[in-house]
Amino acid sequence: MTQIEKYEPFIRSLPSGRLSKEQLFVKELLLEEAGAMSIYYVPYEYVNVKAKLMIIGITPGFTQMEVAIRSARDDLREDVPAEQIDQRAKALASFAGSMRTHLIEMLNQLELPLWLGLGSSQSLFEERRDLLHTTSAIRYPVFIHGKNYTGHSPPILKSEILYSYAESIFLPELFAVEDALVIPLGKSVAEVVQRFADEGWIDSQRCLFQMPHPSGANGHRQKQFEQHKADMKQQIRDWFQK
Repeated sequence: MTQIEKYEPFIRSLPSGRLSKEQLFVKELLLEEAGAMSIYYVPYEYVNVKAKLMIIGITPGFTQMEVAIRSARDDLREDVPAEQIDQRAKALASFAGSMRTHLIEMLNQLELPLWLGLGSSQSLFEERRDLLHTTSAIRYPVFIHGKNYTGHSPPILKSEILYSYAESIFLPELFAVEDALVIPLGKSVAEVVQRFADEGWIDSQRCLFQMPHPSGANGHRQKQFEQHKADMKQQIRDWFQK
């Protein structure tokens, strides 16, 4: 399932090269607006139902949005089949930048590649993308006063709009990717996944609730990771040995 056809005329019309906020924060891509909050479309509907690992961010930031829209623009101009555009955009944009570097490093320290038959977690973002499903608690980019939403103001669980996206879009993804170990990144995402577990909708045993968010802005990332590393390694071991 993809909505790319709906947005094709506008995306195809975008100029070549990198794209700015002025070019992307426009009504043609706007999904919803409430006060200081704005939510925009990105071609992120692809779900890898056969994945063995599911990594969940808060919401795509502007870096990810720009890469994804640029990828879709170029694919549309090259007549890539619609069903492949979302998959290709997500592969390029998911956790793009320094976040991906930090994430790969943490997954390697947790010895995750060992259980997936890989030399490094970097392979998950390259030749073994088939093992990975990346998503966000809020699938589409959320901005507050034009800045990346960080999951805190407001918290997802206390925002009717944001929680409705989580329950109507993200929860079905958890159901669809049923065999995957689930890694919510950071407290705000873990709280959403925990809510789903508390409701009995998903099995908490498949969820690594203690993984810190890999953003460089998370100054406590390394300390949090070291504090919970042994427990997470054990949980990963238990999950893949079950």
